[in-house]
Amino acid sequence: MAGPQSPNSWQYRALNAANPGLSFLSNALIGLVEDGHPVVAGSADLQYSNGLNRFAKRFPDRYIQFGISEQNMVTVAAGLATTGYTPFVATFASFLGLLCCEQIRMDLAYCAQKVRLVGHHTGISLGFYGTSHHATEDISTMRAIADLTVISPADGPQLAAAVKASADWDQPIYFRIGRGREPDVYEKGQPFVIGKAIEHMVGDELTIIACGLPVHPALEATRKLNAEGRSIGVIDMATVKPLDHEAVLSAAARSKALLTVEEHNVLGGLGSAVAEVLADEGCGVPLRRHGIYDEYSLIAPPTHLYAHYRLDAAGIEEVALEVLNRRRS
Repeated sequence: MAGPQSPNSWQYRALNAANPGLSFLSNALIGLVEDGHPVVAGSADLQYSNGLNRFAKRFPDRYIQFGISEQNMVTVAAGLATTGYTPFVATFASFLGLLCCEQIRMDLAYCAQKVRLVGHHTGISLGFYGTSHHATEDISTMRAIADLTVISPADGPQLAAAVKASADWDQPIYFRIGRGREPDVYEKGQPFVIGKAIEHMVGDELTIIACGLPVHPALEATRKLNAEGRSIGVIDMATVKPLDHEAVLSAAARSKALLTVEEHNVLGGLGSAVAEVLADEGCGVPLRRHGIYDEYSLIAPPTHLYAHYRLDAAGIEEVALEVLNRRRS
């Protein structure tokens, strides 16, 4: 019988039908190797789901198939980093960001190893696989680990740009990415600066700060509302740690309210990071944190879950109007 990662298995067909955009990961890593960077890659039996099979085919001597042993994969990556390599290791975010927390903390961050962790199919994007495969706590867990950078790209092109930008970044990095089916927000080749937010629109009434998959629907919702006469801005906070404090404070000074949107528990994630900046600086601007409201997400197809949790364009528009109407009441 074909295993889950065999091209003949139904699991392989189901997962890969949903993630063509993850080819950006392999292509970016291939580019780094061709530019002379000491990149190696590995996966925990998910090379077809995350697209690393393309890298393995191009550089078989630089790829390690770890099997279903995620914690071991992280520790081996730390060991490889001590020899001068820059390892990129990938698996489902629910396993990497939660199951491997101890290894990430002690073997990577505490030891300051230049390892890149790629948690894919994050948030609720593996909806019908169930709670064990949902990753709605990983931002909170990862950003609480000292000296660990957390990046949540909005699409494939931004992922590729962030991977390229990481070449000279000395700290370990946790990349939080989707399933590769996200609509493109950015053009291929657009530069990325770690730690700098990207301002898409400026608004006086409300600024939406989003990361990851919600960036695209947040932009859709904002365009619709602004076309109706509202004044709403959008910031892509792709680097959750280190957070761009200046971008948050600038938005707080300009807008009457802020709204964070994330495919994550509202506790401990992007919303909490923004709230910490506002509290530390004594900013009194109202903040609404929108995401998964401290519960275990339901089991359903991802599109149904995005609508249920109001993380699609219509839902974000609805939440934005709630914030605006509350300000007027």
